[in-house]
Formats: sequence, C-alpha cells, structure tokens
Amino acid sequence: MATWIREAEAATMADLRVHPVPQRVRAAHSGATVVDTTSAILVWEPRRVVPSYAAPVHDVAADLVRSTAEPAQEHEVRIDAGHPLVLDPRTGFGAHSTPGVALDVRTSAGDLRGAAFAAEDPALQDYVVLDWAAFDAWFEEDEEMVGHPRDPFKRIDCLRSSRHLVIEIDGHVLADSRRPVMLLETWLPVRYYLPWADVRRDLLTPTDSRSVCAYKGSAAYWSARVGGETHADLAWSYAEPRHDALPVRDLVAFFDERVDRVVDGVRVERPVTPWS
Repeated sequence: MATWIREAEAATMADLRVHPVPQRVRAAHSGATVVDTTSAILVWEPRRVVPSYAAPVHDVAADLVRSTAEPAQEHEVRIDAGHPLVLDPRTGFGAHSTPGVALDVRTSAGDLRGAAFAAEDPALQDYVVLDWAAFDAWFEEDEEMVGHPRDPFKRIDCLRSSRHLVIEIDGHVLADSRRPVMLLETWLPVRYYLPWADVRRDLLTPTDSRSVCAYKGSAAYWSARVGGETHADLAWSYAEPRHDALPVRDLVAFFDERVDRVVDGVRVERPVTPWS
C-alpha cells in the first residue's frame, strides 16, 4: 500500500517535532546579540506548521525567569480539505501546545515577556524555544532572515510556462497570459505569477498592505475594483524576492481562492485554504 507523503506529514501534526540544523543562528535585541549558537534545533509544537528556533540555555546571553505573561489565543485553520486543523502562523508564540514553562528573557535593555519556552520533552532538555517576533533581527550565519525560521523540508520552485491562463472575477477578465511563471511551494496551491503587461492594471489599486514570507520576501498588495465592488488585497507582487523566488520579481499573482481560473481552456476549481 502506497503512502501519500502529504498524509504522512499530516499524521505527525499532533506531535512535537524537532530537527537539528548546522548553521550558526543569532538573534539581536536593542542592538545587542542575545542568542548566538551553533547547536540550534528547529521545533514545531503540536499543530504548528511554522517552526521556531530552540537554543541551548548557555547560548542565551540573558536571564531566563518564569513568565507571568498570559497565554496567546489559538487560531485554528485548515490548510486544505484533507488536512487536520492546525494553528494559523499568526497565532502568537505564547499559545503553547506541549507541556512546559513559559519564560521571560531578561536583557539589559528590558524583559522580553514570554519570549522563551522550556518544553518538558527530553529531546529539548537544557534548551529553550524562542519567540521570533520578540527579537529585532535574526541571522543564519551572516545572512539576515525574515518572517520566521525556514523549514528545511519546504522549498520553492519557479517554472516558466506557456500555459494559457485567464483570471476572472464576477465575469470580468483581470488577466490573460500565455507566459506565466508557476511558483510551486510545498503544501500550498500552485501560484501563477504574470507579467503586468498581461494584467488589467487599470482595475487594480495599490494598498498599504504588506506581508513577509521567509522564502520569498516582502510582498505589496493590490485591490481589484470590478462591477462596482472592491475585492481587497486580491493580488500581490515581490519587488525584491529572495533566493529561489527570483524568477517572479515584479510579476503579479492573484489569490486563486478568490478568483476564477481558466487554464488551457479548462475552468479550474478554487482551492480551499486559510486565504479563501
């Protein structure tokens, strides 16, 4: 009996998962390096899809004291119809789903409340899991990271294509292209990035919204105004993408969950994701 990899991955979501990484990891706060380790471990608490870094206690240049911070509220989402409920990555660090003790990180510049977590699991003995958002900057070796720690089991592929792609909403054509770049990201729907010349830019208005992806970088957003209705933050683009996402520089993608796609003459069903 064959094992579908996606099902195998989903079956472990309820577990505490850990993985050592070889790169040097540093975290800074108020201009000072607080964490500096070559023994980092990636930690996925149960139902988490995005990992956090754990560092040995002796590699944290701060006092660790029991925290009185209130636990963060959990926000559960379903990645797709066949996947179990998971914690939305926007769920705060303080929503811990494995036994342990929440800790404040006491630095010379002040306390980072609840920014560390000592899990009870033997695999993390003498380690603390750290809140990415509590620190001002993170580095892997000498490269500054954005968003969250990168998952070594997740990747991006960008493929130039000649498929004929039509994007519609409420019967209005937003884009018509025969030169999309397909961005394939592990566990996510295929995203089609299109040249602006193939997009009805007159129907799009830039917004102030921004998002940060650890793999792709910082995205800017556009809303679409069609048929007298505004569809907020329907499209996005990366002006300065990172690493493997370089082929989609200055191209535009649409939330396939909220538009209608026709690929090579075949209408494609909208995917169901947290962005639906």
